[in-house]
Parts: sequence; structure tokens; C-alpha cells
Amino acid sequence: MKKRGQGFTFSLMLVLMLAVVLAGCGSSNNAASGTNARNSGAEATAAANAGTESGAAETAEPAAEKPTVAFVYIGPPGDGGYTYQHDQGRLYMEKELGIKADFVENVPESADAERVITELAQNHDIVFTTSFGYMDFTLNVAGKFPNVKFLHASGYKTAENMGTYFGKNYQASYLSGIAAGKMTKKNHLGYVGAFPISEVIYNLNAFTLGAQSVNPDIKVDVVWANTWYDPATERQAAISLLDKGADVLLAYQDSPATLTAAAERGAFAGGNNSDMSKFAPDNYLTNPVWNWGPYYVKAVQSVMDGTWKSEQYSGDMADGMVELAPFGSKVPDEVKQLVEEAKAKIISGELEVFTGPIADNQGSEKVAEGQTLTLEEILSMDWLAEGVVGTIPQ
Repeated sequence: MKKRGQGFTFSLMLVLMLAVVLAGCGSSNNAASGTNARNSGAEATAAANAGTESGAAETAEPAAEKPTVAFVYIGPPGDGGYTYQHDQGRLYMEKELGIKADFVENVPESADAERVITELAQNHDIVFTTSFGYMDFTLNVAGKFPNVKFLHASGYKTAENMGTYFGKNYQASYLSGIAAGKMTKKNHLGYVGAFPISEVIYNLNAFTLGAQSVNPDIKVDVVWANTWYDPATERQAAISLLDKGADVLLAYQDSPATLTAAAERGAFAGGNNSDMSKFAPDNYLTNPVWNWGPYYVKAVQSVMDGTWKSEQYSGDMADGMVELAPFGSKVPDEVKQLVEEAKAKIISGELEVFTGPIADNQGSEKVAEGQTLTLEEILSMDWLAEGVVGTIPQ
């Protein structure tokens, strides 16, 4: 595993210090494994420090205990997208709380994930697992380590020591759709989907509804790339949409491959998760952006305070977990203004993305006029909105 040196080195130092103190005092206590071992080490360190200062032992306050934290990443922090944003959140948390966290990158959503999570649970107090496919593996490990807190991104399964977190990124997808609907010259948009799961489906539908709100004639071709991070595959998917005639693309994946492919054809595009404007500034549209840092601070702080409890946290544009990237250099001011007006309505609660009437692309009514889908209904979405050209593979 990568980048675990800091945590293990720190733990090793504490264990060695504990051994020295115990030997010096002739203690017969045995250090417990995992988390308890670190706690024992901290207590021994505090005792050792106190012993070097005459008279201070009776009055000195013990050092505040800080939890050890680890992250499991689906991709590399340098992907420029999803994992990059999680890593930025980790760094923010470290700065705010004075904690050095460990992370493991490029962990596949397979049995290997359970192995990695298990190893981290043996010597960390909090483990963040940042991809949907880690859900069942996280739940399995949570059952074996009841004293460790597990936080899983984008899932829906919880336990007494396992919560979930994610955000309403479909709000920013809707706003990206408004920009795309105004920028297209052919009324033909393209969407590179990662996997045909609810998370991607409701973002695709939100993008389509946003585009239709300013351009009713829009159609959106979708291609499923079946990968979160594979720049070569993402690029081929983008090219296939450009070959069909789409002149504005959005991708729900972790690399800027769609954006760079579109730029080579003179088309506009946006990515996902992060501000990707640096990869093609003249052809950049905008796209949803994650801001995980404040949530990571809040979650870790609650563990430190002893107030943490299992929950399903859903952030949004109002609390800042979900944001919209800055517009590309060639997006006109009138388009920016239109998007900003809709953004203000979303933040105030005046505009709900999935409010009817909404039909699926088979002509069936899915949301009646005036009704709004609940968050639970959105998170389980399994249909494509009218205007989307494509199917959901079974």
C-alpha cells in the first residue's frame, strides 16, 4: 500500500516510547493492539514528559487525544477530478485539526478493497471509504471493528459505527445543463456516463432538464464507459459522441479526457468533480465540483468531541459541499448570468431540480406537474428523462 508510512511511523514511535517507559518503570502492563496501543503510547508519552519536569506532573493537563484517520481512494490524487477533490478535503482537514491522515490510492471496488479497509481498521480510529463500490466491503469490516468509525461516500447502508455522506451534485449538473443548452449550436449534447447506476442517472437527467429549461429542443446522447477512471476509454466515449454530432459534452468521470477530446474538435465540454478549466480553458464550459473539506473537519471533530453518531449526511449547494466550477473563458456573460440566477434559486430552495411535469424517454409520466421527488426517490432513480437518447443496460 502507498502513503501509509506516516501513520505507521508515528505509531511505531509511540510503541517504542511506551516500551522505554514501561521498562524504566518496571511495569508489567501489556500494550493492547490497534487503537488501544496508540492510546497507551500517548499516556506513556505524557507520563514521560511529566517526569522530566519537577513539580509539573500534578498540574499539567494531559495532551488532547487526536484520532488516527485514513482514506481509501478509488483513483490517484493526481487524477484532476474525484480523488483529487477528496485529497484536497483531506489536506484541509489536516490543516484545520492538526492531524496527519493516511491514504491508500487506486483501490479497486473488489475483494481487495475489503483487505485494505481491514488493514486500515487495525490501526486507525476513523476510516473514510470514498467510492460507491466500497459499500458492502466497508459494512463487512465495520462489523468486525466496532470501536472504529467508518464513513462511506455515496452509499446507503449504515451500521452503528458506519455512516454515509454525499451531496446533491445533481443541482450543479442542472446548472451545467443550462450553460450547455445555451452554448450548443446544434441542439445536440453528449454525456459520457461512468456506470448506469442511480448516482450517474440522476445527474444525467438533471443535466438534461437544465438544458431543456432554456432550450426545449435539446437532445442528449449518452454513452456508458463503464469506468470511473480510464482516460483512454473516456476519450473514446467522448469521440463517439462527437462523431454523432454532439457539440457540447459533459462527463461524469474522474479525468479530463472528455474535455481534452472535445477541445481537439473545437467543441465545448465540462468534466466532473473539480475545476478542469486548466486542461482546455478556451473550450471549457463548467461542471459540478465537490468541496469535501468542511465535512471531513466536522466528522473528525465530532469523533474527537464524542458526539459522533451514525447518519446519512447529504450536503448541497446551500452548505457548500456542492459547487459549480468557474466558467470557461468563452462562455458569454449572458449565459453566466442565467446560470447564476438559477443557482440563487436552488440555494434559496425556490428551484427544485426534479419537480414535475417530468416524463421518461419512453413517454411515461414520472413526476406529476407540481410534485417534487423526495431525496430517497432521487437516489434510487432508474429511468432516463425525456430527451435522453439511450438506454440503461440491464
